[in-house]
Amino acid sequence: MPARTPGGDSSARDEHALDEHLLEPRSLRDPAATLLGLDFDGTLSHVVADPAHAFAHPDSVHAMADLGRHLGGVAIITGRPVRQALELGGFEGLPGLERLVICGQYGAERWDATTGQVREPARPAAIESLAAELPAWLQERGAGSARIEDKGVALAVHTRGLGPALLHALEAPLRRLAEEHGLEVEPGRQVMELRGHGADKGSALLELVAELGPRHVVYAGDDLGDLPAFNAVEQLRSRGISGQLVCSASEEQDALVARSDLVLDGPDAVAAWLTAWAAALDAQAR
Repeated sequence: MPARTPGGDSSARDEHALDEHLLEPRSLRDPAATLLGLDFDGTLSHVVADPAHAFAHPDSVHAMADLGRHLGGVAIITGRPVRQALELGGFEGLPGLERLVICGQYGAERWDATTGQVREPARPAAIESLAAELPAWLQERGAGSARIEDKGVALAVHTRGLGPALLHALEAPLRRLAEEHGLEVEPGRQVMELRGHGADKGSALLELVAELGPRHVVYAGDDLGDLPAFNAVEQLRSRGISGQLVCSASEEQDALVARSDLVLDGPDAVAAWLTAWAAALDAQAR
């Protein structure tokens, strides 16, 4: 299970070190008072050229179901629409995840397994206007090959496979375009998303903490959109709630590495970490 602490190497460790570095003691001692929050793309799933094929790692899904039987709460906090996350993860109706919460679109949407209901905001007029304008806008700037993902309350411009220079060239103009429409830009790995102000992963995580009252919070993410959630965990620490920050690392983005308590080498290592955690809690419960 490749893993490293910030500034450390990424070589596989022996079993004793694995327990020390990957299985946070407080989450083992007090699982019922632990909230686990997980990003989706780049953490539960590999980042792929077509987001419609970014299926959750099956080992992660299985481990989440095991963890759901022990932890005080399990949540996915993602930039994806809730319905996409449900489809790509196969979470609905999965034994062990009867209390799963998915916060989609950076918290603007929410699905609760306990009710099966989805909270979805109305499509903003600014997004409707931009959706009509964006294809021609990209074509005029020589970026007609960029793929537009319409997420209902947001629009994402994907440049994966087209080279990093294109995204760099589009960044400033897209920010100006977003400002003209009263929107903000959420940068990601070979993608820039234009969406409304207000919702972010930090506020979504804090809302869950207020509901569930955990004494320990673990959050795992991979990209710039996870920074507000990292900030939220640090804010919670100042209130006496312990926290563990986990980075699913990649060569494309290292913004979370220095701030993380644990750095894992991508979704495969995340799946192994979740599996080890679930196995440890299963063994404790016997």
